[in-house]
Amino acid sequence: MAKKKIIYIAAASEDRRIRNMIKAEPLRTKRLFEYADLPVEETYDRQWQAQVREQIRQSTGVLVVISKNTLLSRSQAWERQCAEEERKPMKGIWAYDQDQASARNLSTMVWTWGNIANWIDEL
Repeated sequence: MAKKKIIYIAAASEDRRIRNMIKAEPLRTKRLFEYADLPVEETYDRQWQAQVREQIRQSTGVLVVISKNTLLSRSQAWERQCAEEERKPMKGIWAYDQDQASARNLSTMVWTWGNIANWIDEL
């Protein structure tokens, strides 16, 4: 039996509602998968950073929620840095129709459930 895929979701704390919506939607994919994330609720410290790195290390890929908040989020920047250092495939998804911010060196797609499922299947 194929190993379950783990998709880490990187999102600015201001976009936690979007992150939660993504995690709540059951998607049909070719292989079983689960989401992982470690939102910053209070402090952005070394313990949180170590936990994020370990979760990303264990993940199959990283889905990055992109919005105007992305540019200001230190925690999301750390998550992306870890994904790059761990050589994990990353894909951005725009959180809002009217906010199609860009992120350095990140391919971004329009948010549809089909797009997310297809990306997961490609991993």
